[in-house]
Amino acid sequence: MTFQNAVRWLKELRDHAQPNIVIMLVGNKSDLANRRMVSIDEAMEFAKTNNLAFIETSAMDDICITEAFTQILTEIYKQYLSNHNIVNEGKAALPEGQKISISLDDKKKTKTKKGNCC
Repeated sequence: MTFQNAVRWLKELRDHAQPNIVIMLVGNKSDLANRRMVSIDEAMEFAKTNNLAFIETSAMDDICITEAFTQILTEIYKQYLSNHNIVNEGKAALPEGQKISISLDDKKKTKTKKGNCC
């Protein structure tokens, strides 16, 4: 069901987000291969067709969780460099432990939400 809804969710996301948003399709529960409903090839084709990053994970077995975050953050960082015409000397990611600070002008600052909910 989730995979069938992905087309609609992707359209809604792209309709309401910035045009340069980085999106990743994450196939979770790779540890339950015997109950697989969507083949890896089908998911990879969907990701390729829709210009999405793709990874399979298993939260239960801690497989590719860190890699998923690293991959999406690396793509966001590369896009940031590209959008700001910053040369990164061919490096794909930040050196380990290095932090970047991205400041937005006053017009683009996001409002923080009050309360306990995300």
